[in-house]
Amino acid sequence: MKKNYKMVIAYDGTRYKGWQSQKNTDITIQGKLNSIFSKLEGENVEVQGSGRTDAGVHALGQVANVHLSVDKSPKEIQDYVNQYLPEDIGVMELKEASERFHARLSAVRKTYCYRIFNSGAPNVFERKWMHTIAESLDVEAMQRGAKYLEGTHDFAAFCRNPSKKKSTVRYISHLDVIRKGEEVDIIITGNGFLHNMVRIIAGTLAEVGMGQREPQEVRQILEEGRREAAGTMLPAKGLILQNVEY
Repeated sequence: MKKNYKMVIAYDGTRYKGWQSQKNTDITIQGKLNSIFSKLEGENVEVQGSGRTDAGVHALGQVANVHLSVDKSPKEIQDYVNQYLPEDIGVMELKEASERFHARLSAVRKTYCYRIFNSGAPNVFERKWMHTIAESLDVEAMQRGAKYLEGTHDFAAFCRNPSKKKSTVRYISHLDVIRKGEEVDIIITGNGFLHNMVRIIAGTLAEVGMGQREPQEVRQILEEGRREAAGTMLPAKGLILQNVEY
């Protein structure tokens, strides 16, 4: 009889084509996991993730589940998988879950962080995990703009392909902008996110921080609902999926 296992996965997305497995490449997070779990199980199995992070996006707390019949303890399974995973992917936790648990369908909230290196100096050691903006950012202005995005709104203006979604309405429970020395973090928690939504929000708030937009323009962008009205989409490398709540 197969058991359902829940796992927390961390990965450096730099060299991957995103989470979702693809037929034309094996360089995806899900693809690597599917291959190893299938080898362990002795037949093809598919790991279900909480969501599809894009190419280049990182994760500290991606959640996934998989059904297995192998006669091993959760610790033995975790050790086996980590033994064969590349060093830029790791299963940080693995435990048995209820049969009804589904990493994507059971999720109620996700938190992302977009990291900006706000300095004109070279970012030698974290250049792969942060986006650099040399111009000084007004964090207070960014915070004022961010508050317009909290709550339930139609985020069509902050979606790359809104026409492909049945609904572009989402709920953002918390959105904050925090400075930590030369680092500025945009932290956003919500019940779900549209394609490239966090990176477009980050780009729009960065434009507010640089004085290219007024904070209240964020509300106008929401009301207009046009992608062209929002700011630029920042690069994937600054984005991290921090955690998923159930």
